[in-house]
Amino acid sequence: MLARRGLRPRATKPGLPFAVPLGDAAAERLASLLGHYAFRLFLRGAIQRPEGFAPEEATRYVTGARARAFADALVEAGLATPVPPASIRLSGSASSFGGTLEWYIARELRRWLGFDVATGVKFHASGVGGDLDVVAAAEGKLIYLEVKSSPPKHLSDGEVRAFLERLDLVRPDVALFVVDTALRLGDKVVPMLLEALRQERGGGAGPPRLVARGLWALTPHLYAVNSKPELLANIGRAIAEGLRALAPAPR
Repeated sequence: MLARRGLRPRATKPGLPFAVPLGDAAAERLASLLGHYAFRLFLRGAIQRPEGFAPEEATRYVTGARARAFADALVEAGLATPVPPASIRLSGSASSFGGTLEWYIARELRRWLGFDVATGVKFHASGVGGDLDVVAAAEGKLIYLEVKSSPPKHLSDGEVRAFLERLDLVRPDVALFVVDTALRLGDKVVPMLLEALRQERGGGAGPPRLVARGLWALTPHLYAVNSKPELLANIGRAIAEGLRALAPAPR
């Protein structure tokens, strides 16, 4: 579908902080852990300590007892190794949490909704940079998800404009701007997207619509999503809303 749009797409391997390829059991255990926002916070901190770390040092947002439980689960799944006397080390390294988050979302879209999925898709288009974080296809429809693993306070106007440039290039049927945080979707991310739409397209997108907690519709086919109360549920609801908006009205 991307090639039919005149692109030369090339999917890249996700940057996972584990020895790859993952076995089926390890992948299943990792996906189960990633379903918990607290574990994603823990793993973000762990990735920043490739030399090894005491579990309670990974993040200040998770209690020491829960951090140690997460560390034990990683060791049991073969995704980390103990470092005596009381530390662990992930089995691989990654530059950021972004690749892991993309892997998790793509895996669940494939498993849960039956999409064909690719992550980290590079393309060759003059004047448009960046990658397509997650692209998914089903029913002849193309879904594009821009995935941000950092808090909204780090989101820049340039990143938002680059996202819109990729939207104009790819022209997906439904697009999601996904921020893996429980913070500041309505008062930070949504206004930034609306302002960028106004500047880039010479007009506003109309008033945004709060679909549900953690989910805003900027247009019938463009959604802003965060992880409150649950990331994958919000993504699934946004995709459903977008696909329904594409369908003809029932008789």
